[in-house]
Amino acid sequence: MRAEGAPRGEGLERFTSPGKGRGLRARQRFAPGELLFGCPAYTCVLTVSERGNHCECCFARKEGLSKCGRCKQAFYCNVECQKADWAMHKLECSAMCVFGQNWNPSETVRLTARILAKQKTHPERTQSEKLLAVKEFESHLDKLDNEKRELIQNDIAALHHFYSKHIEYPDNAGLVVLFAQVNCNGFTIEDEELSHLGSAIFPDVALMNHSCCPNVIVTYKGTLAEVRAVQEIEPGDEIFTSYIDLLYPTEDRNDRLRDSYFFTCDCRECITKEKDKDKLEIRKLNEPPSAETVRDTIKYARNVIEEFRRAKHYKSPSELLEVCELSLDKMGSVFEDSNVYMLHMMYQAMGVCLYMQDWDGALRYGEKIIKPYSKHYPLYSLNVASMWLKLGRLYMGLENTTAGVKALKKAIAIMEVAHGKDHPYISEIKNEFKDH
Repeated sequence: MRAEGAPRGEGLERFTSPGKGRGLRARQRFAPGELLFGCPAYTCVLTVSERGNHCECCFARKEGLSKCGRCKQAFYCNVECQKADWAMHKLECSAMCVFGQNWNPSETVRLTARILAKQKTHPERTQSEKLLAVKEFESHLDKLDNEKRELIQNDIAALHHFYSKHIEYPDNAGLVVLFAQVNCNGFTIEDEELSHLGSAIFPDVALMNHSCCPNVIVTYKGTLAEVRAVQEIEPGDEIFTSYIDLLYPTEDRNDRLRDSYFFTCDCRECITKEKDKDKLEIRKLNEPPSAETVRDTIKYARNVIEEFRRAKHYKSPSELLEVCELSLDKMGSVFEDSNVYMLHMMYQAMGVCLYMQDWDGALRYGEKIIKPYSKHYPLYSLNVASMWLKLGRLYMGLENTTAGVKALKKAIAIMEVAHGKDHPYISEIKNEFKDH
């Protein structure tokens, strides 16, 4: 007899995971690199900063996209994509014309507007909901503090302000639930360098539970999510993905999980904490720093990470670089360069250098980051692949072809498992060095 829920493929089933609620389980063996399933987006929204670079409908990246004749802000591959997207684009098209520069709903608000429209036009289950329906999403409403509830009310106000035509609203309580569901179950679509492309809802992908030792990885082919094995998976094994960045030590990861998803992880990594010592490596000095100094430096590091996140909105690139350099100096008197808090600030500094087109500066930081990244992250990590990719492209741009090809090949070796060998990103990268 077939297990509960119509499987996406014969090899998977929905089940009740002990202590975790519903989850996804394998019914057959999967080897690393093997595709478990693909899930089309229930609905998605391209981020505003990528308009003109990617098609609003299929997220294809190409030159010479055609713009919407009315708002002139949405771009498409062709008439087919424009027609296919109209049911969603019409929610925003006239409002963008009316509001002009003042049209600025958040991506969460934009995505939620599309869910409301989709629920009206497609009340039946969609191709994306074979195992889990959007209406079944967990909202964790009872766990929201006042600050989170207030943020949701701000989003609801923005939804009413920027969207009126074409949408039928549930009452305020219904909207609170929907926003809480989107906050817990939404996905960020990223490109091969982990740059943000947009947000989406992939219901069946949202069925998977979290582990800091995931056995699958989620990548994107346009607006299709693909789930591939990154470890051997045996029949009966639960399928686990990671909801968060795995670079950080156990305490930080669980702070993030509790804040965003309202649970504490009990995976092997979180119980043994075996990687924490390396992740928090202290400098080998004649006089080792006291436990109190180490604690204070960790506290300083967490504060500076938060301060930098806020400063991105109002400081200039050169000021941001200064924040990075000062914090690296201060932390560097206690922490090794391979310490994850050092790596975090180096990564931010590298991003600022790339933005300022200081290629040599970006390369200097990238070369310091890559080895510890390869140690701290799992074997097939998108973070490691994207760092090799950035380094490869920097080397190629600076005409160090030998180092460039070597780095790009290392990126491809990870991506062939994570993205699949036929992914367009891989052929694009191969074209970058095939002439050399």
